[in-house]
Amino acid sequence: MLDNQKISLRQFRILVILFTIGTSILVVPATLAFEAKQDAWIAAILGVGMGLAVIFLYNKLSLMFPNMTFVQMNQKILGKWLGRVASIFFFVMSFTYASTLLFYAGTFFITEMMPETPLWSLVILMGIIMVMAVRYGLETFARSAEIFILIFFILFIGLAISVTPEIEFENIQPVFEVELKPLLRGSIFLTIISTVNTVVLLMIFPANVNQPKEGQKSFLIGNLIGGLVMIIITLLAILVIGPYHSATQIYPGYQLTKKINIGDFVTRIDAIMALMWIITIYFKLILYFYASVLGFTQILEIKDYRPFTLPLGMIAIVLSLIVYPNVVYQQEWDTTTANAFSLTVGIFLPILLLIVAVIRKKMDQKKHT
Repeated sequence: MLDNQKISLRQFRILVILFTIGTSILVVPATLAFEAKQDAWIAAILGVGMGLAVIFLYNKLSLMFPNMTFVQMNQKILGKWLGRVASIFFFVMSFTYASTLLFYAGTFFITEMMPETPLWSLVILMGIIMVMAVRYGLETFARSAEIFILIFFILFIGLAISVTPEIEFENIQPVFEVELKPLLRGSIFLTIISTVNTVVLLMIFPANVNQPKEGQKSFLIGNLIGGLVMIIITLLAILVIGPYHSATQIYPGYQLTKKINIGDFVTRIDAIMALMWIITIYFKLILYFYASVLGFTQILEIKDYRPFTLPLGMIAIVLSLIVYPNVVYQQEWDTTTANAFSLTVGIFLPILLLIVAVIRKKMDQKKHT
């Protein structure tokens, strides 16, 4: 059974880092700059702090049931039928987000790199890779993550060093000028997109991590490292591009690479950010799809998820092509429905599970005394 595979603490930490960064590396600086202007980097710091509190919640819940996935916890704590309803909401969220990531990946390539390429061809290509990765199992794509994380950080450090000469400190002045409400709105957005959605990792942790108790530290460290990357990218976008252009650009993180100019020889190395983003979105896509397929089979109490990877993958590809009728709908859905969906499944449901589990544990202790 592939769902019984185990990964190391290091592999789990790497998956957390890549998932936390995910799509955020390109899109988050724009939203933070729109809300918090030149104080976007402060909003990013607050968002990372909020994210660590969310991970603490997940650790508390998961370690009460160290041999179960999130779907199994739902049914154990809430009962068979109510637990299945909660698990269906979780499946719908994970599967929908996997489909939307396919759309985002295809749209990015068309917008920035290959405008004449049909969207469906890029989505199908990404979908095939997604299905293959999940079909080979958790251990396989966790090992591949160990390789790609090195490539990512080499490119990230190279990008940070290369754009340093373009920094203008006037862009972050005056500091702390933005009011608290927009600052918090930006922070909450970052927390949702980078941390709240890591609830899907409870399909891996702690059941498939070989050292569950130590895994909670890896969960926190991985989220913190991913958050630091987001803080640095946001700060660089503000310092180099400026708060106005960061807020008005669709992908301000991608625009950073266009500012690289080393001796008028090395310029506009767009592929650096593109490759970094491909790596992070690829693993976030895999983890969403893995959680949805595994969750689907556990809801139906089916032992092997592999036969469902292809049909669900095909549905995800089709859904990605119709999920957003237009850009306006996409932006509206992302800022309203998606945020509410994530908060319901990623915050309110885990809190409910934790409260019910604690109450049941105390009641059981009273019965035995």
